[in-house]
Formats: sequence, C-alpha cells, structure tokens
Amino acid sequence: MSSSGVNAQVERKLRKVGEQLRSLRDDLRVTEEHLSQLAGEEDDARIRALVSETPVAEKEHRKASRHADRLRSSRDKAVAKIAELERLQDDLLDRLTANT
Repeated sequence: MSSSGVNAQVERKLRKVGEQLRSLRDDLRVTEEHLSQLAGEEDDARIRALVSETPVAEKEHRKASRHADRLRSSRDKAVAKIAELERLQDDLLDRLTANT
C-alpha cells in the first residue's frame, strides 16, 4: 500500500479514536458529577444508619453504597479506556508522522 493510502487509513483511525475519546470524556464527566452528588447521599445514609440503628436506615445505606461502588467502577473503567485510547492515538500520530 502506498504511503498516501497508509496515511489515509491512519487518519481515519485517528478520527475514530478522537470521537471515542470525546464521547468517553463526556461520559466520564457526567459519571463524576453523579458520583460527587451520590457521595454526599451515601455519607448521609451512613450517618442515618449509625444514628437510627434501624434496619430500614441500614438498607438505605447499603443501597446507596452499592450504587456509589457501581459508579466508581464505571468511572475507573472509563479512565482506563481513555488511557488506552490516548496511547493508541499517540501510536497512530507517530505512524502518521513517520510516513510523511
């Protein structure tokens, strides 16, 4: 394949990776906003469970904690995927500059 064909292919991949990065970063921002809000709710539920010592309050605390844990896991996966895509983007940019 000619260098212009390789460059066109690399440029298409770069555009796709860029779109994925934008989407993931938007998702990450929303997840972090939700997590920030939920962290306060989780703390409130924990305190209510400690103070009231009722099964209902403990159940609410566990529910809030599980939800926060799922959001943290989602955030961590998004951060890892972003790092992976950034490495791929760097590799593609290196290939593009090497072909010019």
